[in-house]
Amino acid sequence: MISKLVKERKLKTYQCDRYGYLRPIALMNKLQGLAGMHADMLGAGRDYCSSRGVAWVLTHMFVDIVDMPRAEEELVYSTWPSQTGVLRSERDFEIRGKDGKLKIRAISQWVMIDLKTRRPVRITDVLPDWEGLPERVWNREFDKGADFVPTKSSVWACRFDDIDVNQHINNAVYTVWATESVGFDYRDSHKLRGIDVYFEHEINPNTPTVRIEVAFDGNTTYHKIMTDEIEHAKIVCRWEHK
Repeated sequence: MISKLVKERKLKTYQCDRYGYLRPIALMNKLQGLAGMHADMLGAGRDYCSSRGVAWVLTHMFVDIVDMPRAEEELVYSTWPSQTGVLRSERDFEIRGKDGKLKIRAISQWVMIDLKTRRPVRITDVLPDWEGLPERVWNREFDKGADFVPTKSSVWACRFDDIDVNQHINNAVYTVWATESVGFDYRDSHKLRGIDVYFEHEINPNTPTVRIEVAFDGNTTYHKIMTDEIEHAKIVCRWEHK
């Protein structure tokens, strides 16, 4: 039986914003880092997959922020594969305080791709014994995400430091583009309460800029990450006034 990965860490100030709250990019990087660490421990990490010409690719990440962690808090992170099918595997995450109170919960969906063709492969062909724990932190389906008509757009540069070792723009950077594209005043007057990310296409490391299309609906904002007419991701952010 697969066991959970559980890690205790103090939240550092460099991971936090001007008000001392965990930055969205630090949160997303932490979740992805935990997933990679646990996959390594379970014998299905980067080295194992690379040796077989495949890689894990994140397709969905839904995050529910109950109480955004603050600088210097002692936190308990946990993650585990929760469900696995032929082509898709799901992974859950929890972040709790030292007192056991839930801070953040998240669910994610992953596929495995052939590194040459960039097409999905059967997980069961690469990991015949891969299984999950029958425990979920959040009862949500992985949908396709609602479409919307944008009311504003902005152009953002793809920086050298946005490129990861997989030679594409790192997934966590999409979160920065989305949360910053609402504008300084909106961001400064609101707290992030949730973020749903629907990944569709990689962004090539040689791409100079991306276009972020945005629509506002009360305390919910909708975002598309675009290059020309290619939609690379949809993101939905849920906010509350400070």
